[in-house]
Order: sequence, then C-alpha cells, then structure tokens
Amino acid sequence: MRRGLLIEAALRVIGRGGVAALSQRAVAQEAALPPSAVTYYFATADALLVAALSSCNDRYLRRLDECARAEDPLGELAAVIAEGAADGGARTAAEYELFLLAGRHPELQHEAVRWAEAVDAFLAPFAPDPVDRAGAAAAVDGLFLRCHSYPGPPDAAAVRAVLDRLLRRGPAPAVPAPPEG
Repeated sequence: MRRGLLIEAALRVIGRGGVAALSQRAVAQEAALPPSAVTYYFATADALLVAALSSCNDRYLRRLDECARAEDPLGELAAVIAEGAADGGARTAAEYELFLLAGRHPELQHEAVRWAEAVDAFLAPFAPDPVDRAGAAAAVDGLFLRCHSYPGPPDAAAVRAVLDRLLRRGPAPAVPAPPEG
C-alpha cells in the first residue's frame, strides 16, 4: 500500500516539475511519509522511476485490454486517448516525461517496448498489415501527446475519426470530379 502511495506521489512530483524535480525527499513530502519510507521501497531514484513507469504502463495495458473487450474497441481507445487532457494533464505529463526518459535509460526501455507491443496487438484486428499498424500506433502515441499538450485538444470523436481514417474504416474522402472541357 505504501509502495503505491509513493509511486503516485512520484507521478505528481514529476507532473508538476518534471523528472528533474524528483528526489526521494520530494516524494516523501508529497506522500506525507518519512524519507525512510521511500528508501525502504526504492533504494535509488532510478528504481522509483522504473516503478513509476511500470505502474503507468500497467494502467494503460489494463485500459487497452478493456478497450479490446468493449463493444466499440476503437471508440473506447479514442476516449482513453482524449482523457489525456483531463485534470490539466499533470499525470499525462509525468507519463510522457518517463517515456522520453526511456530513450536515455536502458532500465526504462523495456516499458516503452511493452507499450509498443501492446498497442500493436490491440491494433492487429483492425490493421493486418504491419506497416499500416505501425502508422496507426504512431498516431496513437501522437494523439496522446496532442490531447495533452494542445490548447483545445481533440475530443474523443475527433480522435476516433483519425483512427477510423488511418485504419481505413472511415468514409473515403470525396474525390473531385474531373474538369469538363
């Protein structure tokens, strides 16, 4: 239970001030626990970063599983993506900070790969071609970022329209008639 509290506190600290703001002392203060509690569960700040990214990933993988079992999987995924703008996006900011950090820290890269593989598996029924699926997966990541960082972010319907188009499920664009003459 305390471990989970500390991870959530770490995400709040990162969400407010970025990864640079993370320290065992800052997390302890955020969790209203003594600093010794942080060091008991996480010997280093890096161990806390790994646990925080793993926790985020676990949450999103559960959400992807729920989406896959829903009556409208793409609609559910669009709603999850659009939620990135909720609460001012502090949690999403922390998650992005951690995923970006994975590019420089090998101990975090497993989590980035785990996310990419889960999105690929989710999209497989909609896009059998691996190149189409890779494009749609890149769009999913980009849509999360757009929902988090743009003023007036797209809502679930707009996200769904993008996914439908990329997965060739939406209406084809109108083709203008050739000019007469």
